[in-house]
Amino acid sequence: MSHPHGGSIIGELLAQQGVKCVYTLCGGHISPILVGAKAHGVQVVDVRDEVSAAFAADAASRMTGVPGVCAVTAGPGVTNTVTAVKNAQMAQQPMVVFGGATATILRGRGSLQDIDQMAVMEPITKWCARVTKVAEIEPFVTKAFKVAKEGVPGPVFVEVPVDLLYPEGVVEEWYLKESGVEAMKGPVGSVAQLAMKGYLKRQFHMPHIPIPEAPRLDFRLGPGAESQLQTVADAVAGASQPALVIGSQAVVNMTPADADELAEAVRKLGMPTFLGGSARGLLGRTSDIQFRHKRSKALREADVVIVAGFPFDFRMGYGRKINKNATLISVNLDSVALKKNRRPTHGLLEHPGRFLVNLAKRVHSTPDWSRWFETLREREQGRDNEIAAKAKAEGPLVDPIQLFLQLEEKLADDSILIVDGGDFVATGAYILRPRKPLSWLDPGVFGTLGVGGGFAVGAASVRPGAEIWLLYGDGSSAYSLAEFDTYKRLGYAPIAVIGTDASWQQIARDQKTLLGDLVGTELLRTDYHDVAQGYGGKGILLTDPAKIDEVLDEAKKLASEGTPVCINVHLASSDFREGSISI
Repeated sequence: MSHPHGGSIIGELLAQQGVKCVYTLCGGHISPILVGAKAHGVQVVDVRDEVSAAFAADAASRMTGVPGVCAVTAGPGVTNTVTAVKNAQMAQQPMVVFGGATATILRGRGSLQDIDQMAVMEPITKWCARVTKVAEIEPFVTKAFKVAKEGVPGPVFVEVPVDLLYPEGVVEEWYLKESGVEAMKGPVGSVAQLAMKGYLKRQFHMPHIPIPEAPRLDFRLGPGAESQLQTVADAVAGASQPALVIGSQAVVNMTPADADELAEAVRKLGMPTFLGGSARGLLGRTSDIQFRHKRSKALREADVVIVAGFPFDFRMGYGRKINKNATLISVNLDSVALKKNRRPTHGLLEHPGRFLVNLAKRVHSTPDWSRWFETLREREQGRDNEIAAKAKAEGPLVDPIQLFLQLEEKLADDSILIVDGGDFVATGAYILRPRKPLSWLDPGVFGTLGVGGGFAVGAASVRPGAEIWLLYGDGSSAYSLAEFDTYKRLGYAPIAVIGTDASWQQIARDQKTLLGDLVGTELLRTDYHDVAQGYGGKGILLTDPAKIDEVLDEAKKLASEGTPVCINVHLASSDFREGSISI
């Protein structure tokens, strides 16, 4: 073997795949993977909870176009990732999860942390594989990256037993000692020792039997699709009130350069454009063709609608909010999502981002849409004015709208926005505008709380030096506030802004109205800033609206100097999102 151990094989493969970081929480089952990754130039980023490692891998995937990688120890290490892996599956993000496992010879015999991990992970991943000998590591890992990216992207799980990761000599010593074979005498002992060594030889030296290729899932323009592309181009050229909706799937597997190419194509198309999920920021902070408000009203009036990488789910009113007489084009990698809830006029099974790039090459001229744009801009400005009018610049506590209006003016051009919460962060989403592509991180359709700390780790590791803003609700902050320890240890400096209203407010507001009881929704105005400071960050308490600018400036300065910051903002009550409960 050209590698000292199985972990070294994995480390080399990760480097070959372009992986820059592997996210982890250490464990004896996976130590060789971490050592092997480091030896091959892959940074090992260790966090305080395995779920944060998986969320960090998800974030890295979204921002780089390379599947994110996490390695977690056996048993509870694997099960701790379940929510994050399911989140990645529903958000259609490619990710490779390495799970440690008991030795192959001990599986099912009651060893430490030995459970049926495949049964746990199979329902929430695209592919699960259990490596059974050293020669399988390379082909299984290579296939894992391929499967994660192709077709509808998603997470893959690779279980690697501990005896395939450590050096052969070490494993032999463990086997002989722990099995008792080493102490056995006479002919029986000799036979037992030979049998054990034979088993080890097969594990370390038996050649790999090629595994059959999985069916190709990388859908590209198939027969007839070129003519469909021209049909769509003709529809756009003949539209009087078009609309383009772009979702996360349009930027999946895209590098920053790919995203820039897509943005240029969207600008060339020149259609009124609404961005959702990870596609937010694609057109920068401001754009003449980008709209953030009144999407449903626009879709009810549009005569040609392109929905690129966005399913007809609850966020789109299950397709019912789109004009029933419109020419509706749906582009999606998922054949089910392509037509679920609303059958489009034209459905293309294709990468939405690539489709838009190709479409822009076909559309050479468009009608005069100035009156349509004027209508949409009046609505956009009207909604912005409504929001600004609700802001309260004075008061005993901080109004969330006023906070975000002032934060919007402070964001750097390279800023990354991470949202983890309910009512508070949803308010921010109406106001804050990402500055560039691949710079907005939200959980996606699963609506998962707890992504914040891991997403911040992933963002900081793949885009060092960028200004990172992590928006927390006070409820969601407790899931991952301990990652301030990770930031401090690894030199990351995100700015966490915790909106503290002593409540799970998104639930509480409507629970009180509908059921007359706040049971289970009330919190305390906890000193979260002191908690973060205890982990090594800088904590700031903000209760005076007159000091918003001062505190934001201080936080930006500290972060630029390498200090992670937690701003604990005590919020005044707000009815801005009344009736917004999502169930």
